[in-house]
Amino acid sequence: MIKRGFKGLFNYIRRADIILWLLLALISVYSLILLKSVSRATEANYFRTQLFAIGLGVIGAVVVSLIDYSEIANFWYLIAGFSIFLMIYTSLFGEEVTGGGGVAAKAWINIGGRTFQSSELVKIAFILTYAKHLDIVQKKGKITEPLQIVFLGLHALVPLLLCEMQGDTGATVVFFFIFLAMSLSAGIQLRYFAILGGLVLIALPLLWNFVLKDYQKNRFIAVFNLENSSVQLNDGYQQYQGRISIGSGRLRGQGLFEGGRVANNSVPFQHSDYIFSVAGEELGFIGCSLIILLLLLFMLKILHVAHSSRDDLGKYICFGFFGIVALQSISNIGMCLTLLPAMGVTLPFFSAGGSSAACLYLGFGLVQSVYMRRKESDGLRLKRSTPLRFSYKQIKNI
Repeated sequence: MIKRGFKGLFNYIRRADIILWLLLALISVYSLILLKSVSRATEANYFRTQLFAIGLGVIGAVVVSLIDYSEIANFWYLIAGFSIFLMIYTSLFGEEVTGGGGVAAKAWINIGGRTFQSSELVKIAFILTYAKHLDIVQKKGKITEPLQIVFLGLHALVPLLLCEMQGDTGATVVFFFIFLAMSLSAGIQLRYFAILGGLVLIALPLLWNFVLKDYQKNRFIAVFNLENSSVQLNDGYQQYQGRISIGSGRLRGQGLFEGGRVANNSVPFQHSDYIFSVAGEELGFIGCSLIILLLLLFMLKILHVAHSSRDDLGKYICFGFFGIVALQSISNIGMCLTLLPAMGVTLPFFSAGGSSAACLYLGFGLVQSVYMRRKESDGLRLKRSTPLRFSYKQIKNI
């Protein structure tokens, strides 16, 4: 039995994208090191929680990667139905998290004494359902028809509205970027994106006056006024403190587990939204650059898998996952560097958050599933270097 287990492991390693696995392993270890340092400042053991989430995520990723992604996508109707139910249930019966300035989001549900953010799982579900939708439209040759573009837009509008029902604008932005990345990969004509951009510009005054809450407006204003002392003590407090921590690390940092501001919990939510500031203080510019490099290499590898996919469905799935990692990385790092307003978007794979880490690993499993079947066509494994040959028996069975 042990021999069979080693054989199965060897076969999996031979088929999987090991470079992608190694990059994710490096990212996960780096995350655990930073969270171990953060745990000095609080009674909560973020290291242990993240380690458990990563372990669960690895198991989930392996299981998902062993299943053909097209078979999973065939159950899009069940996935869509469950996602809508989960989001509505969370908005009605979920736990509300409140903060200063009117912050109020009901985006978590309690499962066995632990909170779970439903939108994290729905992001992965949306990748599957929207990829299937794009694939169906593409196969019918209707990807340029205006009516089909409208239907695709309505598909994406569902999770956007459900996230706004929960009061989670950060998740709304992530879903929107997933939609853009996948739509662009499908070759939808640019004029439709120009129309969408025009509609967004027209809607901005309405969004500012009637949709955005006061605390959200203040966050946009604060990022341009961080030199104002009153802003530093109020709406811009987190970003100002985060900027101080990053700047204090200079080139090499103050040393791992030696950051005084980390130990004093000077930056609110340094375990999640501002984990980048921990790297900046303790490991300096080098530590921050390493985070950016690892995430960049990870994203480039995902695009490489998309390029080598056996079909459009696999390509769309990879671009959807790329959209999550890219948007959250840019938003979070931009927020920590005070280049962008605070939106409550975590740094993928680095920030503490069991539901986020575990669900991201599921998305990673889908990308691995695409890679592991890149040489297959209609269920038959193909070798790139040799032509496809059928025996008489195979032809007769067809």
